[in-house]
Amino acid sequence: MAQLSDAAAAVVDAGARATKMMVFRGVPDFDQREWSSLTLAQRTRMARHATWFAGAATVGGNALIGIETAVMVLFSLNGGRLSFGDERLPSPWIVAATLAGGVILNAVFGMALFRPQLNWFIAGEPADRARRRAVVAIPQHQVYATFLAWGLALLIYLLWNRHPATVEFAAVAGAFSLAAVSSACITYASIERATRPLVVIALRDSPIEYVVHSVRKRMVVVWAVSSAVPMCGLLMINVGRGVGLLPPVAGRIDWATLVLALVSLGAGIRVIALVGSAIADPTIDLSKAVERVRGGDLSTRVGVYDMSELGVVQHGFNTMVEGLEERARVRELFARHVGDTVAAQALEGGGAARGMKTVVGVLFVDITGSTRLATQHDPVAIAAVLNRFFTIVADVVGDHGGFINKFEGDAALAIFGAPLALDSPADAALGAARDLAAQLTQSLAISWGIGVSYGTVFAGNIGAETRYEYTVIGDPVNESARLSDAAKREGVPVLASGAAVAASGEERSGWSLLSSRVLRGRTEPTELFVPDDVKQSARPPAARGGVIADLMRAPYQAIVRRSVH
Repeated sequence: MAQLSDAAAAVVDAGARATKMMVFRGVPDFDQREWSSLTLAQRTRMARHATWFAGAATVGGNALIGIETAVMVLFSLNGGRLSFGDERLPSPWIVAATLAGGVILNAVFGMALFRPQLNWFIAGEPADRARRRAVVAIPQHQVYATFLAWGLALLIYLLWNRHPATVEFAAVAGAFSLAAVSSACITYASIERATRPLVVIALRDSPIEYVVHSVRKRMVVVWAVSSAVPMCGLLMINVGRGVGLLPPVAGRIDWATLVLALVSLGAGIRVIALVGSAIADPTIDLSKAVERVRGGDLSTRVGVYDMSELGVVQHGFNTMVEGLEERARVRELFARHVGDTVAAQALEGGGAARGMKTVVGVLFVDITGSTRLATQHDPVAIAAVLNRFFTIVADVVGDHGGFINKFEGDAALAIFGAPLALDSPADAALGAARDLAAQLTQSLAISWGIGVSYGTVFAGNIGAETRYEYTVIGDPVNESARLSDAAKREGVPVLASGAAVAASGEERSGWSLLSSRVLRGRTEPTELFVPDDVKQSARPPAARGGVIADLMRAPYQAIVRRSVH
């Protein structure tokens, strides 16, 4: 049994690969491409491959079934002897001609029904509702054509044979009926696969309105070909022999039932390969797509080419991934506005207003002379400078584990220790201040002031129930802004409070006391520290020829030219 299962699986896999190569050959990843990107030559080539596959499956299947049927009829009427000279047998030439006529009629009827949909596919026109219905109904129409062809073949036999005996005609009619059922089932499975390119286009961007080719219907096809038809054939042969309509078995081997068994095995393999691949292909495509989505590729889509319950799953998968992609875009935009950490906390906590007291390091950086700058220069050029300035600030703060709480005008407020806890917020803030001063000096010819403070604040969501933002409230925030102002007045790039330096570990040895002063708006003096490795690279604006002159230096001029043009 295990060997039979492996053999059946191999047949299904081989059939899937062969039909996929034949139908989709020349256009790789067809089901993932935009319809407009396919050229007329590509559409024509795909239509030709689909036509050849459908024709080969229909004509070849009917021809094979016709040969099997003819042999069955002859063996049934002569008692299973390997002799065809009995006068009671129908003429082999008449049977062969009848079957050939049926195959030709089936091909003609099938192509007449298939041609309008192929023309639409080649033209590249959009599919309306009527077109979608016509495309998904192609397999059913081919089944009707198959039954009609076999019925006409039986009529041709009746008209051609001058004196058909009742027994002979009954045997031929019964055999043709079973052959028609078997042929229709195999045609159904073959055409459904051959028309996949058409179905992909017809159902693109359109939800499946109803299930047409259900999995249950496909299982009925398998049952009909592999069980119902051969069992009915055996019943007809044995009942015919029992009532005397058919001769008894003449030899030791009943060739009629033996041929019927072989025919059933062959037909069963064919239909299992077709129906099995029809079920396996969408499942395999979905599993591969799931792996790509799991790997982070949210642009993944699957072609909707199945009109069974699997097609509903295909369409549902695409809808689900579209939702995930939109959610990722919203989350990315949200994170850009409030920061990655705050965005993650908001999504995990449901956006509830919450906060807590915590000890943080605070860094405040502000550009000197921004008011005069705004009144005397083009806003686009100013925006370019600010974007460059804030990019440097964000990169440095992020490298030290900080969080940009606000961009306000030409200033930025960074927090170290909230919302993401740090081992030493003071060290992180002081280290970021030194690195930021060095990078701003190298990258931008502007004046600025950096203030670093340390202490206890409230960190959390502040605002109304319908609109709030994450912020920090406390004296260290105000102190850092005052230190930034003092740095600009003193002509030094960075000033840190004594509390920040005292709370630090590794950074403490790299800072020196500059002075002790009462900052604006405060009553107690604050110790002012500067980093040892930062020289007084920034002087008061008046001593440098003004902020405007600084902003017109080479780095800024390059940014202005890129922004304007």
